[in-house]
Amino acid sequence: MVLLPCHALPLTPSGAAVFAFSPFYAHPRPRIPSPLHVRCSACRTPWRAGAGRDAASWADDLCRAVPWKAAVSSALALTLSFTCFVGMVNAKAGVNKPELLPKEFTTVIDVAGFLSPGQENRLRQEIEDLEKETGYKLRVLAQNYPDTPGLAIKDFWQVDDQTIVFVADPTFGNIINFNVGALVDLDVPRNFWSRVSGKYGNMFYWKEKGEDASIEAAVMAVSRCLREPVGPSNCSEVL
Repeated sequence: MVLLPCHALPLTPSGAAVFAFSPFYAHPRPRIPSPLHVRCSACRTPWRAGAGRDAASWADDLCRAVPWKAAVSSALALTLSFTCFVGMVNAKAGVNKPELLPKEFTTVIDVAGFLSPGQENRLRQEIEDLEKETGYKLRVLAQNYPDTPGLAIKDFWQVDDQTIVFVADPTFGNIINFNVGALVDLDVPRNFWSRVSGKYGNMFYWKEKGEDASIEAAVMAVSRCLREPVGPSNCSEVL
């Protein structure tokens, strides 16, 4: 699955409380653009790389790491963050099921059946307009672990520093989870992602209004934020 009690932005953790259900949100500014900084909610042991390790073990170690920094390129940082984000949802093994991906490119993938065809079309149009206007690439995956393409979405969507991957999965209670690219992280306040998750992703909200309403509300909140001029007060409200 793509949720895990692990908070990392391409390379970023929050400086505030670690939310067990929304793995990714922005790093405080100012910061060095390309360091890797990973924070997990139930871990005490530093991550160690080792030759011969399989992908699941590598992701497992990464997602148990305490906060650390390394002078790595943003490309490597993004890869590490995304592995933590998608590879270790249940803290046991990564998931990589490309067979669950659609045959043609789409910005919205719903393998859980949360969205109607009309809702998917509205979200695709909103995402397309947002990308044309801002250059930011929002991508939405609705899933219910273990039915997820997992790591396969990284290549399918060509995830980069301008990409926000929004994974809607109710497995851990809060349905809204983000992985945010480094360039997006520079423009969006550190607490915006957790505020969206807290408002529209909490269990009371989506159980009352439905998973689809939670997903649509979160997409619109992100779209409004990314259209605001960058400054000290941008994205200060989650509407």
